[in-house]
Amino acid sequence: MNIIVTGGAGFIGSNFIFYMLKKHPQYRIICLDKLTYAGNLSTLSSVMDNPQFRFVKLDICDRNAVYDLFEEENPDIIVNFAAESHVDRSIEEPEIFLNTNIIGTAVLMDACRKYGIQRYHQVSTDEVYGDLPLDRPDLFFTEETPIHTSSPYSSSKASADLLVLAYYRTYGLPVSISRCSNNYGPYQFPEKLIPLIIANCLNDKSLPVYGEGLNVRDWLYVDDHCKAIDLIIHKGRIGEVYNVGGHNEMKNIDIVKIMCEALGKSENLITYVADRKGHDMRYAIDPTKIHDELGWLPETKFEDGIQKTIQWYLDNRQWWETIISGEYQNYYESMYGDR
Repeated sequence: MNIIVTGGAGFIGSNFIFYMLKKHPQYRIICLDKLTYAGNLSTLSSVMDNPQFRFVKLDICDRNAVYDLFEEENPDIIVNFAAESHVDRSIEEPEIFLNTNIIGTAVLMDACRKYGIQRYHQVSTDEVYGDLPLDRPDLFFTEETPIHTSSPYSSSKASADLLVLAYYRTYGLPVSISRCSNNYGPYQFPEKLIPLIIANCLNDKSLPVYGEGLNVRDWLYVDDHCKAIDLIIHKGRIGEVYNVGGHNEMKNIDIVKIMCEALGKSENLITYVADRKGHDMRYAIDPTKIHDELGWLPETKFEDGIQKTIQWYLDNRQWWETIISGEYQNYYESMYGDR
């Protein structure tokens, strides 16, 4: 089995590669990544010498290069993590998100049509559903919830989802989609809430919190997400959407306070900043469908997952410190510059 994993030098993509190489050591994993600011090749250093793994620096919008790779590798499954995913950046520069998240998805699926595959899987987000009111804890996103986006990022992901389903209906392309809640765990880019708060705590810097910190997110440990995708690409029904959620709803401010306590830092470091434009209030996923059909449930309790995550960042300071300094972007050149 040959699997192309796009965006595999990013947070969830890299964890998925580690999971798959361990779970399916007979599989060949080809990682395709453009190595934008959010992609870090050093994340994959532990698997670079694995004979079942190959890294290719490539933009999914580069049609000729993508086609060449498909022809060379003859993949069976494509798992598309490649995406611009930082909401604040999408508000500043929407066009980049439209190109990568929509056009890039189309290029990949066209390659799948041309060369043939067993499954194309699109990794999406619960943000395509918009948000839920804080005063209705009984409401959850299901696969039937209408798409109602709030940001250029979520709009681009929703557009890609619709395109994937259109390729299924029009061309019969064997596709599936997963829409996941907020992930946390090792190797997450320090711009995101949990690693940002950890890094700032360790450096005794202010801890920025949007608005009053009342926004609620459903948190899922990244390994549980990887297990869900593995199940979907092997056993999930073609043409279906699967919601993947953690049943771990937490206010942002409570997340920050938990990490302050765990790291022995004063809550006086918390600084409330102007809220994000169009900031969604609450995300909450109902994962009944994936549980009923595939037997998936999140296995990691938040109190365990957050402790493992904090410990990982304590044990791997060099990894995130080189990102904060910008030095990580030179890693590819040091690895491949003379090759």
